Amino acid sequence: MNAFITAVSAFLPGKPVENDRLDDYLGDVNRVSARTRQIILANNGIKTRYYAVDPETGKSSYSNAQMSAEAVRRLLHDKDASGLAVECLCCGTSSADQIMPGHASMVHGELSEVASCEVVSFAGICLSGLTAMKFAMMSVALGLSQNAVATGSELASTFLRTSFFSGMTGNTRNKTEKKQHSAFSFEAEFLRWMLSDGAGAVLIEKEPAAQGLSLRIDWIETISHAQRLETCMYAGAVKREDGSLMGWRECAVAGGLEKQGVMTIKQDAQLLNREIINVTVGQSLPPIIARHDLKPEHFNWFLAHYSSEYFREPLMKQLEEIGFPIPEERWFSNLTTKGNTGSASFYIMLEELFSSGKLQKGDRILGMVPESGRFSVGWISLTVV
Repeated sequence: MNAFITAVSAFLPGKPVENDRLDDYLGDVNRVSARTRQIILANNGIKTRYYAVDPETGKSSYSNAQMSAEAVRRLLHDKDASGLAVECLCCGTSSADQIMPGHASMVHGELSEVASCEVVSFAGICLSGLTAMKFAMMSVALGLSQNAVATGSELASTFLRTSFFSGMTGNTRNKTEKKQHSAFSFEAEFLRWMLSDGAGAVLIEKEPAAQGLSLRIDWIETISHAQRLETCMYAGAVKREDGSLMGWRECAVAGGLEKQGVMTIKQDAQLLNREIINVTVGQSLPPIIARHDLKPEHFNWFLAHYSSEYFREPLMKQLEEIGFPIPEERWFSNLTTKGNTGSASFYIMLEELFSSGKLQKGDRILGMVPESGRFSVGWISLTVV
């Protein structure tokens, strides 16, 4: 396949935020929130993360589109290609700044240095960044464009701040409502202490870079299991008893958005724990292994996007159970220092590895991007050239 990543960039807003400074960025929390935070932080292993928030004012320091645009600028600067005519711009995110227009159009709007070009927006959750990369890859490989830029970005902090969150928790006037509020709070607060902000970008061209290393894209596979599993992570909706979702417009008609916590990000933690590893690895990787005749010794590096260190050992065990063990010394992750940035996570990992000086010609990279939204996963193979 003639599609090569010739440059990788990442943008992380502000300074690293340690666990004891979360309140400075997200706002004060009540005792229930504080207890939940303590439990989540003890399990997810994240020590520092980044927020596009001014701690003095509590206001956003960047929009999602601005972070994505900054990642693209850094990409072109690092490539020394400020005069490059970008032909296709593909942008994935789960936290666009608005419902309309599309996220890629807003990113392009921030990039006066990028002339008129094709733009494509990808929605979803964590996998949206990799699907943007796949479209960019296909555009170049099929000869539809000479080059393409793909981005993944998240502005999760806008969902996480107390000023937003407290307006979405409903009232607790009776015991039934208190029980419902408690269940809702954990589903929503579970992710308050997991997610953070950041953006990444790659430049894809039909030939390797003239100097330095490039990454040949061998293949990208994405698989959805939505036809048999209910929604696990969602925003802009509430989950009914039967597992179906009621969207925000129906909720607005039925009694207001704030009373039902419609706009917060929520996670069905029990469903997540029960299904995520088995579905995205055990049921998804074996067909890919067979299709591409893969063996674990083929890969020098394993870049897995997982939301929490809690899942690292189960992931390792699942790989062993399907006969595809990857020694831990080949794993590369920056979750503990860069946080869980959703659709940007793979880009941010890849940029750190690409810039580390550790890659050698001929090295192969296996990447995994699972998404708990309605259970889907992407796998990617790269070769250093």
